[in-house]
Amino acid sequence: MATQAPAPSWRAPFHRLARTGEQLLPLSLLLLVQRLGIASVFFMSGRTKVDGILTVNDTAFELFRSEYALPLVKPEIAAYAATYSEHLFPILLVLGLFTRVSAGALLVMTSIIEIFVYPDAWPTHLSWAGLLLPLVAFGGGKVSLDRMFRLP
Repeated sequence: MATQAPAPSWRAPFHRLARTGEQLLPLSLLLLVQRLGIASVFFMSGRTKVDGILTVNDTAFELFRSEYALPLVKPEIAAYAATYSEHLFPILLVLGLFTRVSAGALLVMTSIIEIFVYPDAWPTHLSWAGLLLPLVAFGGGKVSLDRMFRLP
């Protein structure tokens, strides 16, 4: 009795497309673009909160007293924490140093913003999370200091 070749799977074109995509856009390139993209969002936000190099401005303190008003955290502490975080973690992401920790910290910040500050801005926050989650899962990729120093 002769065996019959299996019928072509309807998935085959999608597998070929996925393999082609992996060849054209390696994961490390995608992770680099994600690192640069989300770093720019947070870094530019941090720049609006400072005068000069890292002097938190009065506008930032006022925003944390009124519009941002986080529960359980004094506005002054929240302003400093957010401002320094929005500078430090994006710089680390651009360098690809401590990528998972930095992306995780910005993901926590995104969650706090979503829950306590702008709950109606979930489409924006979801897009940020979509950039941060692969960085938490995969790290910085081959084009990162994490890879050079063999960090997880």
